[in-house]
Amino acid sequence: MSLFLFLLLTCLRLQGVFAYTEEVSVMEGDSVTLNTGVQTNQQDLIRWYYNDILIALITGDLSYNCTDVQCDEDTERFRGRLKLDHQTGSLTIMNTRYTDSGEYTLEIISYSSDSVKIFIVSVTGESSCLQASVDKVSVVEGDPVTLNTDVQTNQQHRIRWYYNVILIAQIKRDQSNICTDVQCYEGNERFRDRLKLDHQTGSLTIMNTRDTDTGEYTLEINSISNSRFSEKIFSVSVYDPDPDPDPGRGIYAAVIVAVIVAVILQIVAVIYFCKRRARRNEANRTERDNQESRAEDSSPDQRETFLMKNLRDSNLNQTEAEAANETPT
Repeated sequence: MSLFLFLLLTCLRLQGVFAYTEEVSVMEGDSVTLNTGVQTNQQDLIRWYYNDILIALITGDLSYNCTDVQCDEDTERFRGRLKLDHQTGSLTIMNTRYTDSGEYTLEIISYSSDSVKIFIVSVTGESSCLQASVDKVSVVEGDPVTLNTDVQTNQQHRIRWYYNVILIAQIKRDQSNICTDVQCYEGNERFRDRLKLDHQTGSLTIMNTRDTDTGEYTLEINSISNSRFSEKIFSVSVYDPDPDPDPGRGIYAAVIVAVIVAVILQIVAVIYFCKRRARRNEANRTERDNQESRAEDSSPDQRETFLMKNLRDSNLNQTEAEAANETPT
């Protein structure tokens, strides 16, 4: 439910007004009537909204009434297809289209109390009088895709694009009213800065496509030559060009790489330790050779002391080597 309806219903509930919901289904191309269940002359005002946009209004004294573009110029989609019963205020939608699906809110303001009723309308099937062509389009995720109108903008009254019944782009013949994504509908963050509208043809380009862009895109064209309305549906599928058949494959590869790195680090550590021990032994031999040379020139007592010291050092080095060999790698 939209923010507008939520605030409206919250306000009305605080005033003791309760909203009722009714679901209605209709075959595309047929007519459907949304009944008020009241008499117009017993009410002050009856208003109809479609997705927050006023589409019909009638006063209790019949002094004023309007439908579609008479109430709001943004209701071009219903031009000539709405009928308001002056006795009851009931609303009839003629020649229904797929894009007519949505929430229709009835607001009744009477002398004694106010009431709100919501109609959830679903237009299904395919009409016998309105054959909307369907084009299937596939695009690789991240690539742009263009949905072509095959017309010229200056030959049409208005061109509109909808994504799942939400207005996402429009352009008028005189280009006085052009919008895309959030410019058309404030809550339409999905396509922010990713839609491009061709001002010559009205064709729509979706840039940097995402998986969430998959769905139905409806093109509505109002012609100025014969006041004809035409509709075309694009069924867009965004797919991943290289899906991973085995999601766990990356995990296995990471484990193998980690094991290899650990083994290499152990080998490097062993080599380093061996070289360090070899350098130390070489330094010790050099020192002993120097000491022996000096001992040869010294007295017998000094030579004996020197030999005893070398024996102790040799035993100590042997003990350290044996301890190092027993150390786990």
